Amino acid sequence: MNKIKYIYIVFMLTGGLLMTSCSNFLDIQPTGKVIPNTLEEYRALITTAYAQTSADGSLCDMRTGDITIRNDNQDQSDYGDIEKWVADNPSSVEFAWSAYYENIYYANAIIDKKDEISEGSQEDINQLVGEAYFMRGYMHFILVNLYGQPYTKNGALDTKAIPLKLTLDLEELPTRNTVGEIYTSILSDIENARKLMNQKEWETGYNYRFTTIAVDAFESRTRLYMGEWQAAYDNAERVLAQQSTLEDYNTPDFLLPNQYKSVESINAYENAYITTRLRASLATPAFVQMFTPNDDLRPAHYFATANSDGNYPITKTNGTSEYKCSFRTSELYLNAAEAAAHLNKLPEARSRLLQLMEKRYTPAGYIQKKDQIDNMSQNDLITEILNERARELAFEGHRWFDLRRTTRPRIEKVLNSGQTIVLEQDDARYTLRIPLSATNANPNLMK
Repeated sequence: MNKIKYIYIVFMLTGGLLMTSCSNFLDIQPTGKVIPNTLEEYRALITTAYAQTSADGSLCDMRTGDITIRNDNQDQSDYGDIEKWVADNPSSVEFAWSAYYENIYYANAIIDKKDEISEGSQEDINQLVGEAYFMRGYMHFILVNLYGQPYTKNGALDTKAIPLKLTLDLEELPTRNTVGEIYTSILSDIENARKLMNQKEWETGYNYRFTTIAVDAFESRTRLYMGEWQAAYDNAERVLAQQSTLEDYNTPDFLLPNQYKSVESINAYENAYITTRLRASLATPAFVQMFTPNDDLRPAHYFATANSDGNYPITKTNGTSEYKCSFRTSELYLNAAEAAAHLNKLPEARSRLLQLMEKRYTPAGYIQKKDQIDNMSQNDLITEILNERARELAFEGHRWFDLRRTTRPRIEKVLNSGQTIVLEQDDARYTLRIPLSATNANPNLMK
C-alpha cells in the first residue's frame, strides 16, 4: 500500500496544477483522496492520467516537412532544434518522456489492485481496469514510436527501444526492452482491455475515456504500424460497423472532425497542439500544395492566408481542449483503405477511400478524384491513400509516425534564415534519443 500511497501523493502534489490547465470543454475532475480504496477513488486516479496529456504530436509535426517554426526568437529557441533534427540540446523543449511513465504508473496501480477495489459493481470495476490496460498499452505505443526503431524496418524487432514498465517498483532502474517485446506487451494490454471493457461510448464531455470501440481503433492502428494488414483491416471494419458517420464538408453546419463534439470522435484524449506550439507552427507551402485548389474543401478550414514569409498559420485547431482527438472515424476509413490495398483488395480499398473523399471534396472535385482512383494501380493507390492520410489527419500527431513506418523519406527544408537542412532517407534521426534528463537519472537507459 505504501507504493499506492506514494503515487497518490504525487497526484496530490501535481493534480492541482494539472487541473487548472484542463479545458472547460471536458469534464475532468479528480477527487482528493490520499490512498484509493473505492471505485470512485480509483476512477479519480485514472482521471489524473487522462488529464495529463502531452502535446508531442505538434513536436513530431515540427520534424516533418509540413511545418516550419515561426521566425521569432523565443519560438526558435524553444523549437528550432526540433525542427532541425538536432539531438540532445538541453535548451530545446523536451518530449514528454516522464509524463508517459507517470501515466503508466497510474495504470499499473489500478491493475495491481484490481481485486481490492471496493464499493462498485463488478461491471464498472472491469471497465475501469480495462481502461488502465488501454492506458498502459497506449503510453508504451507512443513511447516506442518516438524512441524505438520503426517496427517495419528490417531488423528493428531485436533492437533496444524503451523500458517496458509493468510493475509498481518505484526504485527499479530498468533497462530498455526490444521493439518486439514492447509490441507484444501492447497487444496483450489491448486484449486485456477488450476482455474487461463494456462501455461502448461515453456522453460528450466524458469522451476522453476509453471505450470498446476505441479498443478496436487502437488495435487497427497498432497492426497498421506493424504491417499486419489483415488484422489492421479487420479491426478497422469492426469499428466502422459500429461508427461510420463522417462530417460532410459540403454542408454548412459540419464540425471539424477533430473536435471532441464531432460525430467522428471515438476518443478525445490527446490535444496535439497547445496554444504556444500552435503559435510557433506554420504550415509550409509544400504541404499546402498537397491539397487540390478549389476542389478540396479542407484548406479553407485548415489554413489562414500566407504570411510575409509565404508560410501559413494553422486554423484546424485553436490550441484548446475543444480539439482533443486521439481516435476518430476518418482514420479507420484510411486504415481500412491502406490495409486493403496492401492485401490487393483494390475494390475495398477504393471504396473506403472514396467514401471519405466524397465528404471532403466538392461534387465536381470528387468525380474527378473518383475517375483517377478507379484507374490507379495497386502501388499508385497506396501512395494516394498515404497522401490522403497526410491531408485528412494533418496537425493531429500522425504525420511523423506515418513517415517512420512507411518509407522514411529524404526531407529537405529551407529555413527562414535561408539555410538548407536535410534528413536523409532512412536517417537514424527518424528515431529520437531518450532525453538527457532521463538518461542522467537512470544510466541503465544507455544500455
